[in-house]
Amino acid sequence: MSEFRGIYALWRRELKRFVRDRSRLISAVITPVLWLVIFGTGLRFSLPMSGFNYQQFLLPGIIAQTLLFTAIFLGISVIWDRQFGFMKEILVAPISRISIFTGKMLGVGTSAMIQGLIVIVLGFLIGVPLTGYAVGLAIPLMMLITVGLTCIGLIIASLMTSLESFGTIVTFVNMPMFFLSGALFPVTNLPSWIQWVFYVNPLTYCVDALRSVMIPGWQPLLPMHYDLLIICIFDVAVVVIGSYLFSKRQ
Repeated sequence: MSEFRGIYALWRRELKRFVRDRSRLISAVITPVLWLVIFGTGLRFSLPMSGFNYQQFLLPGIIAQTLLFTAIFLGISVIWDRQFGFMKEILVAPISRISIFTGKMLGVGTSAMIQGLIVIVLGFLIGVPLTGYAVGLAIPLMMLITVGLTCIGLIIASLMTSLESFGTIVTFVNMPMFFLSGALFPVTNLPSWIQWVFYVNPLTYCVDALRSVMIPGWQPLLPMHYDLLIICIFDVAVVVIGSYLFSKRQ
């Protein structure tokens, strides 16, 4: 029971830190609005699509972007805890390091999910056509996606020793994953010589799966079950790597 109590305590702490940070909550609203309203409206008539508009196409990509940026960046909490001495306190607690990693992962993942749900609400408000059934399918899919993305942030934080180095590496990881995922434009319209870069990016299949459940008539890159299989393999791989690195961290 001590393991579960430790996981719950760490999850609750991360969630409280997120909720009490008003600037983070404000940015969770403003950033998607800029993408969906300004960027989406600007390209809505420049990139005509059959059966749906560009904002409808863009929404799943912005949800994936929000999950990516939030989940990976919040891995910085590990470095903060290490620098301020809190990490030493929890490492000597009577729970395993795997439980500490799990509590951190669940706390950061929940924070990322909250921001993802905010984006869905914003989509409703700006008139993106969404059904309750589509949202009901998207939420568990977002949870599955968040697990892997959160672990990437914790892996980076486990390897870094300073906030500056963490920020540099996170930017280096975030931007290519986002822009090479097909979040902003269809992958199938790209030249064949560059498509392979998108296909090796796990976020590509996350975006594709979200569009499959949120856009009626969407023609996916792969059948839905293949997207889910790739996402699950990615999740398992980064969870194993993250748990190992966290357990070995001095």
